Amino acid sequence: MATTTYVGRFAPSPTGPLHLGSLATAVASFLDARARQGHWLVRIEDIDPPREVPGAADTIVGQLDAHGLHWDGPILHQSQRLFHYETALAKLAAAGLLYRCTCNRQRLRELGGCYDGRCRQRTDAAQAGALRVRIDGDPHISYRDFLRGPEHTDLRTSGDFVVRRRDGLIAYQLAVVVDDAAQGITHVLRGADLADSTPRQIFLFRQLGLATPEYGHIPVICDAQGLKLSKQNHAPRVQPAAASANLCRALVWLGLTPPRELEGSDPESLLRWGLEHWHRGPLKAETP
Repeated sequence: MATTTYVGRFAPSPTGPLHLGSLATAVASFLDARARQGHWLVRIEDIDPPREVPGAADTIVGQLDAHGLHWDGPILHQSQRLFHYETALAKLAAAGLLYRCTCNRQRLRELGGCYDGRCRQRTDAAQAGALRVRIDGDPHISYRDFLRGPEHTDLRTSGDFVVRRRDGLIAYQLAVVVDDAAQGITHVLRGADLADSTPRQIFLFRQLGLATPEYGHIPVICDAQGLKLSKQNHAPRVQPAAASANLCRALVWLGLTPPRELEGSDPESLLRWGLEHWHRGPLKAETP
């Protein structure tokens, strides 16, 4: 697609309907794109069938529409792009960056989140197992988060990471990089729970010779127990019938408190107000 100065996106996984936390992320991404006269795209990241909920993709699309979050262009579905991921894997393999890993889950748990490269030196022609990408060259990744400021990571703290799982499914880290490049994404605004993925994705962008987007991460909303609102924690879905109230809560979380006279307004009016008051910089999130 032809790109403008700014192309943003919201990319939910169809593992359940949107909750307040995911709605707030969508609102922030939408406002940041619209504030810069950019495109805002929607992508359904449906490459993990065991975790997907039937009908969830349609539910999410309906929720976005009901909340006035109207996207540009067609919705991209990752399940239709497997060829492109395999092409990226072939490029990484040709550069000598991939190897098979047959380590089981128990061993990986014992490593505590930092893979030690045990399978790097395999001499057999194992066909089973995951594909890992080698962290070769300079392991230091630095970038400026446009909401949080400078970020620095040494990828050796987590080690070589998986780009195709042992069950044959494409890993999130690879798929999102290939698709962000294909859609011409220039800015990724998402939850801080994904900030740990950003250095690995920047590494893949560089290895594949692709333009790297700018990144910004917003705080995640937590429940009364301090747990992140998530589908896994059974966070309640946002109901389209309460779209205005939901948007008000999302805006408050983003540090934007609509005036009383806007309470009960239609979603488009609330989003217009949010657009007028949207700002960059560290977000002073408030309890929604």
